[in-house]
Amino acid sequence: MNSLFRNITFALLTGAGLLFTACKGDVVPKPKAHLRLDYPKPEYMPFMDGCAFTFDVNQRVTITKKGECGFDITYPNMKGTIYIDYKPVNNNIDVLLRDAQKLTYEHVVKADDIQEQPFVNPRDKVYGMFYQVGGNAATNAQFYLTDSTRHFVVGSVYFYTKPNFDSILPAASYIKNDMRKIMETLQWKK
Repeated sequence: MNSLFRNITFALLTGAGLLFTACKGDVVPKPKAHLRLDYPKPEYMPFMDGCAFTFDVNQRVTITKKGECGFDITYPNMKGTIYIDYKPVNNNIDVLLRDAQKLTYEHVVKADDIQEQPFVNPRDKVYGMFYQVGGNAATNAQFYLTDSTRHFVVGSVYFYTKPNFDSILPAASYIKNDMRKIMETLQWKK
């Protein structure tokens, strides 16, 4: 009986020892990760709609005309929209510039920073500013374009979600590149 008891005790202790020593590594929590969202490569086409300007737009968007020369460029998969608005310049360029800048700087409360990037295309007489808004502001990118004498276009992107810059970063970067394409390809009709 003693030897049977010793054998059972030895087997239990050996099994418990193997169980506790089998996993030698320390328990390490998984690192934080970000959702990887890959969007299709954009393909651009000219957009003309009877307004005083044309530009190239991503083929994967839905465009809705608003008013005489305003457009909502919607990205359904990303739940975001670029709002484009046109205003003729009638000796009021200072007011239009001030309004465009005011629209951007209203987001200072939630923004971590606002980077201004001038845009100059002397060949097509297109001048403007691209604003990149960092942090959890309602918009993360805005721009305006003008020829200084006759035309003024303003654009901004908004997402249909509570602002959380880390969550929308992939979509925001994709749409920001499309906004730059709009700026680079915008031409005034003669």
